[in-house]
Amino acid sequence: MSENIHPTAIVAPGARIDPSVTIGPYSVIGPHVTLGAGTSVGPHCVIEGHTTIGRDNRIFQFASLGAIPQDKKYAGEPCELVIGDRNMIREFTTFNIGSPGGGGVTRIGSDNWLMAYVHIAHDCVVGNHTIFANNSQLAGHVEVGDWVILGGFTVVHQFVRIGAHGMTAMCSLLFADQPPFVMSQGQPAAARSMNFEGLRRRGFSPARISAVKAMHKALYRDGLTLEQAQARIAALAQDAPEAQPDVDMMSGFLAGVSAQRGIVR
Repeated sequence: MSENIHPTAIVAPGARIDPSVTIGPYSVIGPHVTLGAGTSVGPHCVIEGHTTIGRDNRIFQFASLGAIPQDKKYAGEPCELVIGDRNMIREFTTFNIGSPGGGGVTRIGSDNWLMAYVHIAHDCVVGNHTIFANNSQLAGHVEVGDWVILGGFTVVHQFVRIGAHGMTAMCSLLFADQPPFVMSQGQPAAARSMNFEGLRRRGFSPARISAVKAMHKALYRDGLTLEQAQARIAALAQDAPEAQPDVDMMSGFLAGVSAQRGIVR
């Protein structure tokens, strides 16, 4: 056994562990687990199932990664949990594998900061550079875009999507899709503004921020239907060509909104 693996840890035969990985006391690593170079696993962690974890992740004590989904329909199929690189995964987090009805993979990207007691259920897809504050909870099949920030105790209903650069306040309850850039708060969550300060910190130019302001006006201030707002947003890049990627992202997101769920209002 590697000198980086504590003698009380249990690593099942078949687990693929890079020699540089460190594993703390009393942790349990299952036979279908892959841990990439530089990753550290704290004490009393359980990593099981068909779980692949990339490079330089830091997993704190008492994390449970790769357990079967909390789905009564699950019948033991070899579904997966896939985690990227350089994630901070804090105490008592619970990330489940996917389910056959949702594609079979729960996927978490890279450079995420996932605080204590975060739950990511089966078939969720989380992007890159997100921050989930303590006790943020995702039900099954939720999609979260890049650079999203979830306030503490945020709860997201199954199948809801949160667009890139969005943010929720503490104790928000999301029942509807949250478009890119939107800041929401409440139970149920309502749109309050756009995440302008976050965009400035990420280097968005004044022209791009102006385009995001125009999107907010179309969606929330001018009394337009969603279809009318989509048409206005699609035309924004004519006056601000550098905002074309932002317009495309918003248009693509809105095109996927279901009539049943709608968007936060």
